[in-house]
Amino acid sequence: MGASGLKIFKNAWFGRFARKENISARVLWDAVDRAEKGLVDADLGGGVIKQRIARPGESKSKGYRSIVLYRKGDKAFFVYGFPKSDLGNIRDDEQEQFKKAAKSILALSDEQIRQLIENGQFEEVKKDG
Repeated sequence: MGASGLKIFKNAWFGRFARKENISARVLWDAVDRAEKGLVDADLGGGVIKQRIARPGESKSKGYRSIVLYRKGDKAFFVYGFPKSDLGNIRDDEQEQFKKAAKSILALSDEQIRQLIENGQFEEVKKDG
């Protein structure tokens, strides 16, 4: 069946970050496609992964780190990002917050997600956008 059922979202904060840093939908899909193949930069547990995303025109090693709430073959929510040079890692308390968020966000129904999109809290990342 492949990844046809997979959906990717970004929260409002990440949407602003992606626009400011010129991060395309294709780059986000690329990061999730790698995760689908088992190529995860760091599995923080509880449905939270850290994934590199390329800076436009540069290699992934010069790019960004993103925090993704992720369930294989189902959904990925980009919730946080930062330039690799700024921050080597997130703090333990932040990691715990992301795990708590993953537990509730990954449990949302399609209808609940649709409402969050309508409220402007999330936006779906279309594959060709």
